[in-house]
Amino acid sequence: MFWVLFLLLAWAAAGLACTRLCLAAVRAATMEARAARAGGDHELTLYEAAFLSGGPRRVADLTLVSMARQRRLVLAHTGWATVVDPRGRDEMERSVIGAIGPQGQSRIAPVRAAAAAADSVRALSERLVGAGLAVPDEGRSTVASAVRQVWAAVVAVPVLGTAALLLPVPADMPRHLMALWFALPLALALGCLAMARFEAHPYSRWASPAGQRLLGALARHAGGHGDRAFLTSVAMRGVQAIGEPDLRAAFEHREQFLERHRDQDG
Repeated sequence: MFWVLFLLLAWAAAGLACTRLCLAAVRAATMEARAARAGGDHELTLYEAAFLSGGPRRVADLTLVSMARQRRLVLAHTGWATVVDPRGRDEMERSVIGAIGPQGQSRIAPVRAAAAAADSVRALSERLVGAGLAVPDEGRSTVASAVRQVWAAVVAVPVLGTAALLLPVPADMPRHLMALWFALPLALALGCLAMARFEAHPYSRWASPAGQRLLGALARHAGGHGDRAFLTSVAMRGVQAIGEPDLRAAFEHREQFLERHRDQDG
């Protein structure tokens, strides 16, 4: 009767995974209901758009680029940031200036990391979560990870069933009947995957469905020229939207700096 132990393991794997997926879907539905009540006429600021599109680091990048465009910060192609105007016009800019330090010059990579972790960005995140526009920290990728667990159960159940069929079985237990017993937890897991495919909303890492709708509206009205259109593009697409060679080189040098440090740490 060892095959019964394998069957119990199969049911445990499928049951636990499906339960987790159902709970994650319920939490996602609750978030969707709260997001649906969020103000549809809310107009995103550039900082909000940057956070919903790319998180804290995107906010830091946008602040750096905005200050550089206004000639209040110099971003050299060598990957250094130099303060020209030490008076920040908002909390984000003051965070960047503080991250650069009293000497007025620093590499862009550590400035970006420090600015992304600043209290001002954390407060922005909390406001967006409270408004139902951003995904809470604990809610990010919850449904996706639960789906991966169900997929693992879909693989584990046939493996356990095959192992059970290879064991000696009682004469009164036909092997095809044993296979049918293992087909039940497999059907449960596949059914949960099918329901998740049609019911669970595909969340982005940062923006809730309401936030995604506002980002879509902002993208549709972001055409034109000028600083506002340029900064909107940076907020939504990141530094790859930068077309100015010198400014783009500053951020490309930053990525090379980070890669070298990762290699050294490794």
